[in-house]
Amino acid sequence: MRDRRRLTLLLIPPDNAGTRTIQISYRLVKFLVVFTVVLIACLLGFGGYGWYKAAQAARVPGLEAEVEKLRSELEQVAELAASLAEAESNYKRVRHLLGIDEAKRHETGRSIPPMGRGLKAATSAPGPVDIPTSWPLVQTGFVTQEATTGTTEPHPGVDIAIPQDSYIRAAGAGVVKAAGTDEVYGVYVLIEHADGYESLYGHASRIFVAPGDSVARHEVIALSGSTGRSTAPHLHLEIRREGQAIDPLSLLRKP
Repeated sequence: MRDRRRLTLLLIPPDNAGTRTIQISYRLVKFLVVFTVVLIACLLGFGGYGWYKAAQAARVPGLEAEVEKLRSELEQVAELAASLAEAESNYKRVRHLLGIDEAKRHETGRSIPPMGRGLKAATSAPGPVDIPTSWPLVQTGFVTQEATTGTTEPHPGVDIAIPQDSYIRAAGAGVVKAAGTDEVYGVYVLIEHADGYESLYGHASRIFVAPGDSVARHEVIALSGSTGRSTAPHLHLEIRREGQAIDPLSLLRKP
């Protein structure tokens, strides 16, 4: 059933002349109310969408800055990777200089000599076997400090960097004069040779000879270490004649 109700609007001019009356159906009023609500909702929706787009647009500079920052960090990562590759290459070169890989090749499959005796090895090196002229290591190693005299802090021997537990061999035939532990030299061996020569091997981790033992040239007498006054695995080698220290590198023949 149609709603025939009417809404009467009375229009009165300021001079009270010619008043007018307008009747509007309730259906039209409902339509106008609904239309207004929909219009307001649409305006609010478009306004919100516009605000959202404006906010997104405002974020663009910040996003571009973030992208640039990420690109810079990616470049830094690439530089770091290159530096790590270079460091690894340098590390391999240092290992080669220290003779680590060579030592592994030479020592693979060799058993450690029993306590109290060394591992004798034949040699074809020229010169008297009872003079300390042979290189005391299986590998070349890396000389980190040479012998110095006449200074405020003399260094009577030579330091050779080598891996932990590498074989230390007698530089010449002789008799073990002393072997044990010293505050400075750590675990050490002192061998007495012919013609007044002596050789001392310091900072070992383990020794295989005892005082009074006869040792052959190239006999394994100890394992390298970092005992005593030491900061890293190495061999401290001294050669003396008539009690006076001489430069070991003036006598030794490197392999």
